[in-house]
Amino acid sequence: MAKMAKFNTWDWVALVLLIVGGLNWGLIGIFGFDLVAAIFGEMSFLSRLVYTLVGLSAVYIAIEAIRWGRTKEAVEA
Repeated sequence: MAKMAKFNTWDWVALVLLIVGGLNWGLIGIFGFDLVAAIFGEMSFLSRLVYTLVGLSAVYIAIEAIRWGRTKEAVEA
């Protein structure tokens, strides 16, 4: 059985932000409704901050996923 990677606090924060971002993009794609803009205002400082954090989370998780893949290879070898 494969070992699960242990998530630290940053991993969880990034994952939650990615889920929020993914759900927001789903709402935009299906209904044309931007939840972040509806809550924080269209392109307000807070909405831009949320969009920026979601983008940074995507970069962070992409880098971590590469690391997790390498860790899995090391465990299997």
